[in-house]
Amino acid sequence: MESITINNGNKHYEIESITPISSHVLEVVFTAGLPDNYGDIQVYTTGGSQCSDLPGYDTVYREEDQTVYLSNDGSVYTPPEEIPPTEPYIPTPEELLATAQISKKYEVSAACERIIYKGVSVTLTDGATERFSLTEHDQINLFGKQAQLAAGAERLEYHADGQPCRYYSAADMAAIVQAAMWHVSYHTTYCNALNMWIADCQTAEAVQGISYGADVPEAYRSEVLDAYLAQIAAMAEEGDGHEAAV
Repeated sequence: MESITINNGNKHYEIESITPISSHVLEVVFTAGLPDNYGDIQVYTTGGSQCSDLPGYDTVYREEDQTVYLSNDGSVYTPPEEIPPTEPYIPTPEELLATAQISKKYEVSAACERIIYKGVSVTLTDGATERFSLTEHDQINLFGKQAQLAAGAERLEYHADGQPCRYYSAADMAAIVQAAMWHVSYHTTYCNALNMWIADCQTAEAVQGISYGADVPEAYRSEVLDAYLAQIAAMAEEGDGHEAAV
């Protein structure tokens, strides 16, 4: 379930959706209790990763049960006269672009999280290949193994997906940690580049053409991403089974 925090606070409020309905008004559909106050809004994915920061939404524009409309310019809702509208509201290109950018950032962040959590397969010194998931809990565990390796441990306890815990040699554990850190770092870097690309789009149609796994244009590739891509190309030529490409 996605969530938000207010003014970088510690409390998370679960939401069903968050959508801009105009250049100054944001619609937030909560699943349970509502915040007492509003302001700068931080948006988090289901896995707890921050994917957006929406500053200045400190005014309740309108409230309907679990749906709250917030404005960032102090405006509040004024009920219209009892006259049926003659024309449906047509969003401006700017509003369509803003909506598309927020939705696309959610989409690529969720895709990045899924691929990272799926983990990596690692070939061990005995030739066997084992799979290791990389949820946030798994990543924390592997950081601990890195500390044990640095301290000189010769064998370390860990487990592959669906397997009981067993001892791994220092060489095998080093290979597992290296593959895991590479996998997480690459996809985090790649997702960041996608977000830069999305933010620079000028139309909703251009945003909709972006998907996770697309080749990032050179203008949005960082020095770090270029280094990763060069490494992936070299591994492909060597026939390495690294699971970085998407």
